[in-house]
Amino acid sequence: MVLNIVNIVLCIIIVILGCLVYKKNQGIPALLIGISFGIFGLSHIVTIIGLGEALMNALIAIRAIAYLLVVFALFIMVKEK
Repeated sequence: MVLNIVNIVLCIIIVILGCLVYKKNQGIPALLIGISFGIFGLSHIVTIIGLGEALMNALIAIRAIAYLLVVFALFIMVKEK
């Protein structure tokens, strides 16, 4: 429970920073990473409210999508250099 709360707080911080970097630099990768961590935060909330077991398959898919967004963001950054 405490671990999930810490994860949510860190996800919120990353979402805010991702949005700020996007606003300042128009950097799509920062926005995608922020969105990804927003998705991770939602999955932690689902776990905290006790629906993690019931929605296990959906959470796996949601987290996989979030990880793929991070991979895509990093791919964009590599291609820009």
